[in-house]
Amino acid sequence: MLTVPALCWLCRMPLAVSRWGICSCCYTTLPAPPPCCPVCGLPAVVTTLPCGRCLRKSPPWQRLLYVTDYCPPLSTLVQGLKFYRQTALAQPLARLILLRMRQAQQESAFPLPDLIISVPLHRRRAWRRGFNQSALLAKPLARWLGCRYEARALKRVRNTPVQHHLSARLRKKNLRAAFRLELPVRDLHIVIVDDVVTTGSTVGEIAKLLHRHGAATVQVWCLCRTL
Repeated sequence: MLTVPALCWLCRMPLAVSRWGICSCCYTTLPAPPPCCPVCGLPAVVTTLPCGRCLRKSPPWQRLLYVTDYCPPLSTLVQGLKFYRQTALAQPLARLILLRMRQAQQESAFPLPDLIISVPLHRRRAWRRGFNQSALLAKPLARWLGCRYEARALKRVRNTPVQHHLSARLRKKNLRAAFRLELPVRDLHIVIVDDVVTTGSTVGEIAKLLHRHGAATVQVWCLCRTL
């Protein structure tokens, strides 16, 4: 039987490796993020040391890694995965995070994760959506890196309002006591995977929880960081 070649999600040309999802030409043309602080991920002059913002008040995680700013074409693919049930996008998008991690690892060493966790949805929202997009990104990353992925490591115990409608101050208030840790994490290097980080309130609340329970380091890996 003849096989139909998979097409790149961006340029619609046939792929050499179908599971990649995005061809090498389109990958190289993705908008590169500006020079950023390795801790908060916001624009900075020096990319190897914490920026002035982090020196004054460091975020509750140790490193934030992302592919690019929340802009086309990647933002369009993220919306396709998240809102239009295009779950076939999950593995190609997870591969972009992996490639970005490999690149960042060459620039400066940081511990590989013992455990990868995803930002959980409340059970009602998960039921309505039918899947957790962060979990779909985290699973292949854990498999490729040969580390643990625990889908039930975190539980969202409060059904909070949708974050993107709220201000930064209300986002922080909205997430207080919203998560519960379901397994021991003492002395583990942990990566939190999410699709988009905006103010960092969600991943920040999770990072605080992990550190309170003895996590050695916490990193945040995402597709897009709103700059």
